[in-house]
Amino acid sequence: MRGTEVLYPKRTALALASALAGSVVLLAAPAAHATVVDVGYTCKTPIGAKSAVSPIDIKGVKSGSSYTLTMSFQKGVSSSPVELGKGAMKPSAVIRLSGAESGQVQVSGPANAEAIPANTPIKISDLSGTYTPKKSGKVGFTAGVLTIKALGTTTTCTPGNSPKPSLELDVTAAGGSKDTPETTLPKTGPLDSAMALGTLGGTVLLTGAAGVLWLTRRGQRAAG
Repeated sequence: MRGTEVLYPKRTALALASALAGSVVLLAAPAAHATVVDVGYTCKTPIGAKSAVSPIDIKGVKSGSSYTLTMSFQKGVSSSPVELGKGAMKPSAVIRLSGAESGQVQVSGPANAEAIPANTPIKISDLSGTYTPKKSGKVGFTAGVLTIKALGTTTTCTPGNSPKPSLELDVTAAGGSKDTPETTLPKTGPLDSAMALGTLGGTVLLTGAAGVLWLTRRGQRAAG
């Protein structure tokens, strides 16, 4: 019975330690926060100014030392007075960076897979691009300028309502691994030569001392 009483507490302690270890792993996981943000666009089109609001979703998927960003539009933001045939419209945009980094990431998407009727809101396909962190820390990703090219014309849509980030990530710069200790190679400079000579001198000194000791003992034997 005593053996059993001792065994159960050990099992309980191991289970508790495993649970705590799992909690530590979960707490140490990179933090990410994503939300759908309404972006109010003001568009400069060939036929005048237009405005529209579209909920924007941005996702980031880690791939090696980089992230694949995907920007999704849930509503159309502009329209065309004429029908846009299949493949006639090509969208692109920028995602603005904030927080630990500044700048922007270019994202683009495929041309329209189906014809878009005249005077119908243009549904933008998902836009994607690659982001490689240059600094470590929390980075925000916010919808920036949208560009639509169609039938030889260019429409530029600019967010006018100062939208908040649609995505926040805790990122690590690609050079973060440089903090790890580097292997030290043997040096062959003057200092090492001096150390080598010092070792050699010590050997000669020891040999000399042994020689003196041997000669002293030999002298004592001869005197005896």
